[in-house]
Amino acid sequence: MIVDAHHHVWQIARGDYGWLTPDLPICRDYGLADLRPLLGPVRATVLVQAAPTEAETAFLLATARQSAGLVRGVVGWTDLAAADAPGRIAELADDGLLKGLRPMLQDIADRNWIIRPAVQPGLRAMAAAGLRLDVLAKPAHLPLMTTVAARHPDLPCVLDHAGKPAIAAGEFVAWAHDIRLIARETNWCCKLSGLVTEAAPGWTAEDLRRTTDHLLDCFGPARLMWGSDWPVVTLASSYQQWLATAQDLVPAALHPAVFGATAARFYGF
Repeated sequence: MIVDAHHHVWQIARGDYGWLTPDLPICRDYGLADLRPLLGPVRATVLVQAAPTEAETAFLLATARQSAGLVRGVVGWTDLAAADAPGRIAELADDGLLKGLRPMLQDIADRNWIIRPAVQPGLRAMAAAGLRLDVLAKPAHLPLMTTVAARHPDLPCVLDHAGKPAIAAGEFVAWAHDIRLIARETNWCCKLSGLVTEAAPGWTAEDLRRTTDHLLDCFGPARLMWGSDWPVVTLASSYQQWLATAQDLVPAALHPAVFGATAARFYGF
């Protein structure tokens, strides 16, 4: 079974997608009806928030419940820095389809937000509730990740989009160092996703190989999971092209883990 460990759906009219500006070709509604014809061999998915509101989380959970078993888990959002975050997290975790939460670090002005004292009770509450933390970080955030892991060793975490390496700019060395440190010093997982939108237009598989080889070397197949990042991926690739490219870049013997088992184990389905 192939698992897509990271995709979105959204409804523009709700008005909470601040990053989704009208100039982007993907600034329209996307639902599971748009995704299903693209899935091919993919049989299970994880639906991830794209707006920092609990209204988004409720929408995603409703979508998952109506997906006829396709969506096996939802990664939602609540304000982890709020005074009532532990209570809100406990309430949200009552829904068995909610597998995790994701603060959108890349959109938060304070680079150090994730290690602020106000956020730590929320992270502890997540661990207590059996939730996972999806980390939407840029390379500048990566040096903070070992601190997060050390403070919250019981909180399962996954780095989305491999920390968004600047592939098009060729900025590999610092990112690669930080990724190796995270892999060595923590038990975190990492998503093999979001790479084609970080590459230059007209990218080829070879443009991505150094990045994917490094991820495999650092995390190994048991801690690496493939995700489409649909529909964002369509800014640089079709769903099928990215899946086929990732399958070419990952040795066939590692496919059962990277394209299924790691995500199923991490998210608990």
